[in-house]
Amino acid sequence: MPPEARATDAGPEKTCFKPRRTRATEDAGNRKGLAAKRADQEDAMTTLTRRRALHLAVAGAVAGPAVLRITKAHAAEFSLKAANNTPVSHPLTVYMTKAADAIREETGGKVDIKLFPNNQLGGDTDMLSQLRSGALEFFTLSPLILATLVPAASISGVGFAWSSYDKLWPAMDGDLGAHVRAQIEKSGLFAFDRIWENGFRQTTSSSRPILKPEDFKGFKIRVPPSPMWTSMFKAFDAAPMTINFAEVYSALQTRIAEGQENPLTLIENAKLYEVQKYLSKTNHMWDGFWLLSNGKVWRGLPQDVKTVVAKHFNAQAVAQRADMAQRAGTTEQDLRGRGLDIRDVDTKAFQAKLQSAGFYKEWKGKFGDDAWALLEKHTGPIS
Repeated sequence: MPPEARATDAGPEKTCFKPRRTRATEDAGNRKGLAAKRADQEDAMTTLTRRRALHLAVAGAVAGPAVLRITKAHAAEFSLKAANNTPVSHPLTVYMTKAADAIREETGGKVDIKLFPNNQLGGDTDMLSQLRSGALEFFTLSPLILATLVPAASISGVGFAWSSYDKLWPAMDGDLGAHVRAQIEKSGLFAFDRIWENGFRQTTSSSRPILKPEDFKGFKIRVPPSPMWTSMFKAFDAAPMTINFAEVYSALQTRIAEGQENPLTLIENAKLYEVQKYLSKTNHMWDGFWLLSNGKVWRGLPQDVKTVVAKHFNAQAVAQRADMAQRAGTTEQDLRGRGLDIRDVDTKAFQAKLQSAGFYKEWKGKFGDDAWALLEKHTGPIS
């Protein structure tokens, strides 16, 4: 504001008259001075008390454990991070969020789990490293990618092993899942009881539809970083390319890869229909997400906290499976509406190709007779 405006706002100058001092006015002034002094002293004491309290709080935080202690302001005692590789709209993210909200509510804010979806913390291999180091507390990962650390984990993804969910879920919630979780624990990680749904994987392409095993010959297909994926597509004489999911869209857009394979829901949520033309319903393997925790972090949580966290994560995993099943039919219709040319295929011809290429013999030898027997107990004979 310019000086002239300030002067105008202040109004015209007025003559000030100095009042005559008397004994009464001096006494009143002294009383006011003493009151002001006492007020200043009280303010100073209040300030010192607050500073002392702050000092003690900081000292306690430094001397105590790393976790935050709950306060009257309902601050979280356990602030934890969870991550995944699916978009915000994917049912995995939606139901993990529901679980985190339920955990926060039941613990009265004591446990706060913040979710980082859609590869916000890096690709699958990056987040797995963070989980193992303790920088990340929870992470969902495909069993087939987890197999780079825990080879036994990929047994649920054997090509063309599963014919229906009626066989799959009892196996993964029962002895086969328990076998895999025991192997995961040996690696220093903890896996929750209920595996989350990803779905049966389908093949998409920008160059040609995949209708028979021979169509895979020389086909540049993106696969996740997993020995079993690479092995299977090499058995089809394809040219598998290992690329983290965070980079799949750009790889397809630039034609570094001709195609990829994923469940329908992920194909839709990641908008892969924008860079692909054909979808072949190969149903070549089932895939899920193990919800994993750093073993040391998990063991360090109080039992009551672990009980609540496990209860809600496992319950929401089952709810997510049901939601995915309900979405299956409409998702395929939506993808057709978005321009994908969807074809049915004879899966028996693909399975026969793997058999003749020695794929099943190779992987039965890697998993061992006992684990393979657990698998075939639920699937029926595979090889």
